[in-house]
Amino acid sequence: MSNTTNTLLGVLAGTAVGATLGILFAPDKGSKTREKIQDSALKARDEISDRATTISDELTSRFTSEKKQFQKDLDGLVDDMSMKADDVITSLEKKLETMKERNNKISAN
Repeated sequence: MSNTTNTLLGVLAGTAVGATLGILFAPDKGSKTREKIQDSALKARDEISDRATTISDELTSRFTSEKKQFQKDLDGLVDDMSMKADDVITSLEKKLETMKERNNKISAN
């Protein structure tokens, strides 16, 4: 995870702990305190869920981008290798033709 993500998660966790402690020490009835704790927990859960969704979307986007770049690089590599193979084949055909000509000259003598 990135530093920003870690910082955000730390702030969220600190906020949740602080809110919970504040509620526990507040002079309210038990039922009211439990309701506040539950509300705080639900709010923290929603914030964490939203952040997880955002991170997931960012990772998916980054993965898709990297995948496209990899495919582009791979296609370029295949094209380069194909051209080099063609060059090698052409060179070998020329050498074979030269050898055939020499062989014909030697046979003619």
